[in-house]
Amino acid sequence: MANLDSIDRRLLSELQDEGRVTNVELASRVGLTAPPCLRRVRALEELGVIRGYHADLDSSKLGFAITVFAMVSLKSQAEEALRQFEDAMKDLPEVRECHMLNGEIDFILKIVSKDLQSFQEFLTSKLTPAPNVASVKTSLTIRTAKQMPGVPLE
Repeated sequence: MANLDSIDRRLLSELQDEGRVTNVELASRVGLTAPPCLRRVRALEELGVIRGYHADLDSSKLGFAITVFAMVSLKSQAEEALRQFEDAMKDLPEVRECHMLNGEIDFILKIVSKDLQSFQEFLTSKLTPAPNVASVKTSLTIRTAKQMPGVPLE
């Protein structure tokens, strides 16, 4: 864990809420002048605390009407089998998140699709034939009550 002071935490909080804020505005919000603010942000980037900057897109307005969570069990949990599955998921743009779990389910995936027919085609032609897949259980999202990127910062 990085050793962050209160100014670093405020910088991260502001950037997490509004990644497009200018350096001058960011500096003003945290009580710095622009040059030291920029140095701190660059240091946080170099430490890997800030991994990147992204636009928050509305999937439904872009034609991705459904979000599905898929619970995947693998035939083997050997490291090579796990890596093969993870690599296969990295190549599927519909898979937006892939998390390894402990317990009886090996992975949970967040998948977006244009409609149910497109998802069914994805499931049968890309996900279930993926390396080492033993079973897939899916749940279709009905509504999203909260969706917050990042982590809670004071």
